[in-house]
Amino acid sequence: MVGPDLRAGRLGARGGDIGSYAITARPEVGPYPQTFHMPDFLNLSGKTFVVFGVANRKSVAWFVAKALEEQGATVLYSVRSEARKQSLEKLLTGKPVFICDVEDEGAPARLAEEIAATGHGPLHGIVHSIAFANYSEGLRPFHETGRKDFLQATAISAFSLVEIARAFKPHLTPDASVVTIGISSLQVTPDNYGYMGPIKAALDSASRFLAKSFSTDTAIRFNVVGAGPLKTSASAGIPGYLESYLYSEKLTFRRKNLDTQEVANVVLFLLSERSSGCNGSTVIVDAGLGSNFFDQEIIRLAMRPETAAPSREITNAKGANSK
Repeated sequence: MVGPDLRAGRLGARGGDIGSYAITARPEVGPYPQTFHMPDFLNLSGKTFVVFGVANRKSVAWFVAKALEEQGATVLYSVRSEARKQSLEKLLTGKPVFICDVEDEGAPARLAEEIAATGHGPLHGIVHSIAFANYSEGLRPFHETGRKDFLQATAISAFSLVEIARAFKPHLTPDASVVTIGISSLQVTPDNYGYMGPIKAALDSASRFLAKSFSTDTAIRFNVVGAGPLKTSASAGIPGYLESYLYSEKLTFRRKNLDTQEVANVVLFLLSERSSGCNGSTVIVDAGLGSNFFDQEIIRLAMRPETAAPSREITNAKGANSK
């Protein structure tokens, strides 16, 4: 019997050198370790994916795209405007970048045709990491949400997944995978997140309905990664987010919030054939946040006498069109 020493392991490498995963095992008898090789576990090398939503180096979409490229995959980038493309020129130098403003009806269909015309295909998967909410007027009670704001955010953050799926269906492989970025809990009602809570619930539901709809004639899968609080530019646009972020960190089992790479790692798994049994699912990535509401230390801090209630300033900000 041997036990693997994973410290000697290597999964993937930059460029195309991803052929094996080396495990050095320590046998019970004998002074020399034995090295075994197994094929690349995720098998993403040589595949092509479209990634929506890169805004900057902090974006979930960027972490996913970078990890895909490290695994030997080809990434096609879709950004929302020419201005955004120019702002990413240094980051995405030499990479295929397309423009698609999902708020514009028909834009995903035009993008799908453009990508097909350039000879990229077939596509093995799509990453939908797009969200927008107009917080320019600051924090307001949910019942005061304006129709225009709610419908705009829904079109960009949720219905865009439906339009993208419909537009790209002819260009996807029969067993492709589509992954969108949701939130870790649809049951909580944070004041400062406001109407984006119901919209993220719509995104989650839309993913399941797409999984069912596509199953009639394909094996294309749809899944959601329900991410806990992250340090992204989009999150910074949420009024009072920093306070919520620091509070949530205390509720994680490890007392440390997520790294964006941890979310990206789960996205890669769902994009890979190794997750073939996952469809219409939401995979929660929150470091235990959602299971730790009655943490002893949090209860102690909440119940101690307060000498004065601190003022809570809410900074006005405008949401970002990406995760």
